[in-house]
Order: sequence, then C-alpha cells, then structure tokens
Amino acid sequence: MTSNILIAPSILSADFAKLGEEVRAIDAAGCDWVHVDVMDGHFVPNLTFGACVVAAIRPHTKKPLDVHLMIDPAAPYLEDFAHAGADIITVHAEAGKHLDRSLQVIRDLGKKAGVALNPATSESVIAHVLDKLDLILVMTVNPGFGGQKFIEAQCEKIARIRAMIGERPIDLEVDGGVNPQTAHLVAGAGANVLVAGSAVFGNGDYAASIAALRDKAVAAR
Repeated sequence: MTSNILIAPSILSADFAKLGEEVRAIDAAGCDWVHVDVMDGHFVPNLTFGACVVAAIRPHTKKPLDVHLMIDPAAPYLEDFAHAGADIITVHAEAGKHLDRSLQVIRDLGKKAGVALNPATSESVIAHVLDKLDLILVMTVNPGFGGQKFIEAQCEKIARIRAMIGERPIDLEVDGGVNPQTAHLVAGAGANVLVAGSAVFGNGDYAASIAALRDKAVAAR
C-alpha cells in the first residue's frame, strides 16, 4: 500500500462516444489510475462493457487500468481481461464459489488481485485470503449505477478493514458516491484509493475535480 492518496476516475461516467479522448484527458489532468466498471446485467442491474473496451483504451494511457468485475461468474473471463491490458483485476466476494482460486489465477496472470465487498457483505469473508490480495474495494453504494447516494455507515467497515490490513501491502479502495463532500470521510476511515465518476466527469475541469478530491482526502489523513 502507498501512503499517498490515489484518485481513480471511473469511465462509467465518461462520454462513451469519445472514450479514448476522455481517458487521455483524465490522464493529463492528474489521475493515478483509470477505473473500469464492468457490469453484466446479471450480478448487478446494469450492462456496461467487456474486455474489448479495456483493450481499446489501453493505448491511450500508461496509468494502471483498475478493472472492477461486477459479473458472476467472473472466473471464466479473468484471462480475457488480463490479456486486454488490465493491471488490477477485482472480483466480488459475492460472485462465484472459489474466491481464493480466482485471486490466485489473477496473480498467476501477472496482475494485481483485488476483492470487492457489497454494502451488506461483512469483511470477515476476506480474512482467509488476505495473503493473496493487493487491493480491497469497499462499495459505498449498491453496485449497478453511477451517481448514487453515499452510504456513510460503510466508513465503519472501511476502518475495520484498515485494521485487518495492518502492515500488509494492500491498497484500500472506495467506490460509490465519492465526491469532495465525502472524500474526507473515507480517507479518514483509512482508504487510500478513491474511485469517482460524476465527481470528475460531471465537471468540465477534470484537473480541478481530481485536485479537489485529493486535497479533501489528504487533509483527513
């Protein structure tokens, strides 16, 4: 884990008609990672994009592509996303029966492995896979759509997970309703990676939006 605050704009809120241009824009604006929300219309009530989009945006940035698989099952598609250019692949603890195996597959593919937890999921489910994790993603909305209201009660879970991580080199990421008004809450609880969609892409000045999120989070550390 890095002690720095990392900002990962979600391209779910970007203009899909000019996705490559949008990725280049957030890169130039100072983002740290590019967050890619993959939804299957089954695990979550929305459908977005697949590995072909990851491959399409890969040439437009050298920043890490942070791919969040909101799909069930995820295991059959891990190799596709790895080959498409993902740097970090995150699967949901609620999707599939063999979390440990999926995390090991991701690492065997040479990628960083992450696990995501829905709001109603206890952090206890990851206690026995901490040694295979590079990232833990806490959902602070119910996954499926952008622009939802932040669930403040998840800050307690974030703090508990930060304690679980201890000195392990695991990043703690938060996704859902993150904006300048909530960034200090998640950072204060222990998160170091902030995913933001509309809070970045909803403002024409991407650099100012990213800086505002970072400043609020850093001030809370």
